[in-house]
Amino acid sequence: MNITRRAALMGAVALTLATPVLAQTAAWPTKPLHAFVGFPAGSSPDLLARIVTEPLAAKLGQPIVIENKPGAGGVIGIQQMLNAKDQNYAFGTTINGPMTTAPRLVPDLGYDVAADITPVVLIATSPLVLVVAADFAGTDLAAFIAAAGAEPEALSYGSVGKGSGAHLTAELFSDRAGIEMLHVPYTSYAEVTTAIIGHEIDAGFMAPSAAMQYVQAGTLKILGITSLKPFDQAPGVPVMAGQGGLPADFRAELWNAFIAPAGTDAAVVATLNTDLNAILADADVQKRLADMGWQVAGGTAEELQQRITDDTKIWGAVLDRIDAKK
Repeated sequence: MNITRRAALMGAVALTLATPVLAQTAAWPTKPLHAFVGFPAGSSPDLLARIVTEPLAAKLGQPIVIENKPGAGGVIGIQQMLNAKDQNYAFGTTINGPMTTAPRLVPDLGYDVAADITPVVLIATSPLVLVVAADFAGTDLAAFIAAAGAEPEALSYGSVGKGSGAHLTAELFSDRAGIEMLHVPYTSYAEVTTAIIGHEIDAGFMAPSAAMQYVQAGTLKILGITSLKPFDQAPGVPVMAGQGGLPADFRAELWNAFIAPAGTDAAVVATLNTDLNAILADADVQKRLADMGWQVAGGTAEELQQRITDDTKIWGAVLDRIDAKK
């Protein structure tokens, strides 16, 4: 058999072997998809998932069933997504905790973020604002940092408990600003707010939507927001990055992402990323998310992977700082 004929036959065999795989990818999806959410129906992560998966289902031509699996701060949802073992049809939406701090905080997590999860796209981010009583002497973040730096624990802040988003954010802020504040834990944001207004504590980090009603009532004022860009739901509030000695890249956000189990076909991940980015560019979707306190993100799967890596490092250092205080 000459070389030309042998090459032709080998090419034909290769094409025959490849055809079923190509056909399968091209036909995807051929059945309903399942999106696992680690929070109960009606919660903010659940509503966010529904806002993006409804138009995604229309684009894909298949229903997307939301599987609410609440527990362990969203960890159960990821575990259930992986346990489904339904390649190319089981996905998840998750906040950052199960991807960045849970490996440090949750014993027997049951998954390895790097080995078991494929990032698809960052859906949205949600910043916090630093609030003080309306009559606080300082008028801006620089004045607050100066007052807090007068001596260790010169100022106090409240949160809804150790390890909460507000607690971690305050400790990151303190570290970056070179100050040491006194942490006072409460059981609810309502208690934190009341304590600030009543001058039992000096400050707290909370969602913009929770703070704005008190700002409008004249009982609280906001000194800054933890996102890198201004947020429409907190009009006129300056970003904290670069103020009062904080680094220009200071950022502390809750985020929500679309993920897949490791082993999901690259073509499926690419399709989902493209479709979700198109959905996130829609003005109605952006408004619905903004009304819930979320800023639309989007981007590549690689950018989400980098965000996971960066935030795992950042919050790991914060947890080290907290542990050192014990």
